[in-house]
Amino acid sequence: MTTAPPPELDPVIHAQARLRVMATLATLSDRDRITFPRLQEILRMTAGNLSVHLRKLEEAKYVEIVKTHQGRTPVTLVGLTRRGRLAFEEYTAAVRALLDPTPRSPSTEEKS
Repeated sequence: MTTAPPPELDPVIHAQARLRVMATLATLSDRDRITFPRLQEILRMTAGNLSVHLRKLEEAKYVEIVKTHQGRTPVTLVGLTRRGRLAFEEYTAAVRALLDPTPRSPSTEEKS
């Protein structure tokens, strides 16, 4: 029997702060965006720290940052890209595989 190597964890997502950002953004529906201050409030991160991590995620094309205006007020909106959502799904699947490396088949579960 050959055992598969453990799954790789995406190093862009794996940093704790970026994982928290991705997990928060993944709760949004496709194409939904959250304002930078609201994301900062939810994550309890400083603006500078959040900006650094968002830049890294943006470079990987996992998040999209849109700067716009509501009236005269500048607004920064943040959301996951399709690539980011897929990367997060693959990351969570890899974590689950690491936590429970023995795949369960229906016959295994019935015998338990």
